[in-house]
Amino acid sequence: MKWDIPITLFERIDFKGPLMRFSFRQLEVFLAAARFQNITRASEYLAMSQSAASSALKELENQFDIQLFDRVGKRLQLNELGRLYRPKAEALLAQAQELEQTLSRHSEVGALKVGATLTIGNYLAVGVMAQYMNTPTRPKVALEVANTHSIANRVRAFELDIGMIEGELQSSELEVIPWRHDRLVPFCAPEHPLARRKQLTDDDLRRATWIMREQGSGTRQSFERGMQGLLPDLNILLELEHTEAIKRAVETNLGIGCLSEVVLADAFKRGSLVPLPLPEHRTFERQFYFILHKQKYRSAGIDRWMELCRAL
Repeated sequence: MKWDIPITLFERIDFKGPLMRFSFRQLEVFLAAARFQNITRASEYLAMSQSAASSALKELENQFDIQLFDRVGKRLQLNELGRLYRPKAEALLAQAQELEQTLSRHSEVGALKVGATLTIGNYLAVGVMAQYMNTPTRPKVALEVANTHSIANRVRAFELDIGMIEGELQSSELEVIPWRHDRLVPFCAPEHPLARRKQLTDDDLRRATWIMREQGSGTRQSFERGMQGLLPDLNILLELEHTEAIKRAVETNLGIGCLSEVVLADAFKRGSLVPLPLPEHRTFERQFYFILHKQKYRSAGIDRWMELCRAL
């Protein structure tokens, strides 16, 4: 839009019926004619032909059976009706221009609905939320924490804007974008017999009592991939949904566990838990991912969220 008349009154115009009976172009012609009091100069200002400008103004008046100008030769003089509607038209076009500029920038971040698996949701996402919301518009973030399967289903149904998962996923409807590397670490209480071992063997892993995440979690999926060949022989005492419950059970020496290094960092620093050295031929490396619906519009908010996550 080219309109630069200063705004004197912000008022809304209420329209009856499903469609507006005028166009913004007609309003631009009306305001330009009011400013220049001449349709030729108004058309030049709007970079349109004189006949097109004259037709637009005439159509606006005919649609509502009104007259906005007193016509004296080539001069257009606003009448009382034109003076009444001029500030309303100015306000409406100013709001339209503001919206047009906002849509063109694609830069304002808004409220987001984020889904995250347990490790990511409890140990990484909250810090990202604080940064995302600490902007002038104060956008809100709704965070849902669940397992990989649940988060994928919610993204697939457009109930979440973006998901953050720690498990492998194959879906024709979802875009799976690598985010950051992670590593699972076996661990035990400091007084556990295995805590004194410099290197574990597969036999040590078979004889150990395990406290594990539940089936279907990304952590369990990565653990089973790393323990390939040993799974039928493992002694799994407990399967728990919450990482803190697993850590507490291991601290009381009920068994050993295997969780993300993100989850265990503070406990290792305090010495309440200790890492166990895996057999050299076994690895628990894995990847965290963003997931988006392939038909989902990539808004500025989604891009900003991903940017903050990558900066962790």
